[in-house]
Amino acid sequence: MRLFNRFSLLAGIATCVLPSLAHAQTAPNLAVLRGLAPFDQLLATAPGRAALAANYRVTGDIQSGRAHQPLLLSFPAQQAQALRDAFITGSDASNLADGLGSTLGAAYQARANFTSTDDGQTYRATSLTPSLAALISYTTSLTEADAGAGKYFFASGTINGSTPASDAAYPLLLGGSVSVYDTYPHPNPGGAACTTIRSDRGDSRPLLTLKTLTLFEAADYFGVKQTSLNYLCGPTDNEQRSPSFPSGHSTYAYTEALLLGYMVPERFPQMVVRAGEYGNDRIVLGAHYAMDIIAGRTLSLYDLAHLLANDPQYLGLTLKGHDSIPAPEQPVSDFQAALASAQTDARAALEQQTGMSVGAAAAKDDSRFSHPAAMLKFYEYTMNYGLPVVYPAQAGHEEDVLTRAPEAGYLLTTAYPQLSLVQADDILTQTEAPGGGFLDNGSEFGIYSRLDLYRAALRARALIATQTQK
Repeated sequence: MRLFNRFSLLAGIATCVLPSLAHAQTAPNLAVLRGLAPFDQLLATAPGRAALAANYRVTGDIQSGRAHQPLLLSFPAQQAQALRDAFITGSDASNLADGLGSTLGAAYQARANFTSTDDGQTYRATSLTPSLAALISYTTSLTEADAGAGKYFFASGTINGSTPASDAAYPLLLGGSVSVYDTYPHPNPGGAACTTIRSDRGDSRPLLTLKTLTLFEAADYFGVKQTSLNYLCGPTDNEQRSPSFPSGHSTYAYTEALLLGYMVPERFPQMVVRAGEYGNDRIVLGAHYAMDIIAGRTLSLYDLAHLLANDPQYLGLTLKGHDSIPAPEQPVSDFQAALASAQTDARAALEQQTGMSVGAAAAKDDSRFSHPAAMLKFYEYTMNYGLPVVYPAQAGHEEDVLTRAPEAGYLLTTAYPQLSLVQADDILTQTEAPGGGFLDNGSEFGIYSRLDLYRAALRARALIATQTQK
């Protein structure tokens, strides 16, 4: 942990001069940084320090299996799934498509897939339809840019590990700390394979801080047998220098899983759970803490809601690609129209592939996403991972979503257009997780950390069924 000091930061960057502070950050970047800012205040209060201690303990217990966390698979099978989920198929979401069910998922992956002859170093990716590929590219490039901004900002007050963040961002750190996670011990449980004792970019990951690291062996996404350490410290992938908070994988999972859910609303609840599983698998692997997963989920929902509401600040942006996500060929100027077009095309492609209606194919499922009770138990656990309350004023009562974050309702109405925005916001309020968590400081962003989209989707379906019967 380092106390934030703008001038000491500048002194540590030899090539930096005052004018270089003016690096522009987008309005979405700044909104997310503002929303995540309670993270850098955790060391300043007793409840915050207690939450950080619990975050460390819970992460270790999940990673080792000691937590006996409710899962969709046995723990060894979930470890194997976590290794497959270490790879991001960002341009087509193919590794998330199993949430569509055994029939639709196979149909999707037959058309949109990643193939590689060198275990992901180079690959060929196909897409279900051009309109969906364009939607995925723009949306994920935006949300991943916000996740990346958070990683380096809260680890070192920078935009990339060295270049200082913008003047507009700096006040968010005043009075707080950067590299909060570096207050954790650094026993380097990975041993000689992990060459770094502590991340030089701040906010070291669990692979460097846990007392012990439970390692396992399984086939990765491309079917190559690997140890989990290969995906943590190299040579396949190396997470040692990348800051931990927030989780970029979780951001990707929620962004693209929900997009697939909007293509196939019949599977929207299951796609919410698939996103939660993908994020949780980062803890199982040893790459992230529980707080990172919550933050990735929150920023993705926040960004998606503003996109779905056609917020002008989120439209028409020129964005860069990220890892396996190509840069958008052109900005999206009307997100609602782009999504509607992608949905029409995607459903036609899936019907052509399966030879049946999307609804009929969605119902044919014998996967791990065909067990509602298990999904509910799992997802409820991942909402806050049992972390303690940090903001008591927000705990113990509902926050009215319509008043505090009205655009959140679009997360439901896009999947269930039979609902009004008022009805959707009311459902989100009724199904909120308990408040007062480490991001729930009373801000609009904090409300998104409480949104339980799985329970809300089930409530929405029940309401629509009742309305139809009348």
